Amino acid sequence: MNFSKASFIVRGMLPLCIVLSAAVASGAPPVVGEKAPDFALMSTKGANFRLSERSKGTVVLVVLRGYPGYQCSNCNRQVQDFIQNAPAFAEAGASVIFVYPGPPDRLAAKAGEFLSEKKLPDHFEMLLDPAYVFTKAYGLRWDAAKETAYPSTFLMDRQGVVFFSKVVKSHGGRTTAAEILNALPKTPGN
Repeated sequence: MNFSKASFIVRGMLPLCIVLSAAVASGAPPVVGEKAPDFALMSTKGANFRLSERSKGTVVLVVLRGYPGYQCSNCNRQVQDFIQNAPAFAEAGASVIFVYPGPPDRLAAKAGEFLSEKKLPDHFEMLLDPAYVFTKAYGLRWDAAKETAYPSTFLMDRQGVVFFSKVVKSHGGRTTAAEILNALPKTPGN
């Protein structure tokens, strides 16, 4: 996708995100056993994504740090780890969704830069979170200098109920593909 076009799309989507944030703003991360708040964001491919419309199987939602003024090396390693294990996620019937938060100005271009040497499989998606609307609604905003969001991972079943949650309030200690694959149901599509 042309990332200057994506930047335009992100700016155009901001009012939609703000409206949605009022509907989902709990200000706290989703809790295991409860339904995850719905959200809608734009993908780096320019497609609309709405969590409630993802009912094909388990959703692995990974919140990255996005662009805190540089490309996060820990985020890069985490995403590469998930990509390398893409066949196992497909076999488990899981979709992997990455959220890339940041200021709306040039967010799409920065996400494109982050993905420049990565090939996301068909069951993976990178979503843009301009102005931290999703991040704030999910209570994950790391509001400090050179920070954006707490690295987090949530697993949701096809009804949107959270059955795994990990929020890390540091740069390290994030989920690995192996950890998430172990937490996934053993029967695909659950």
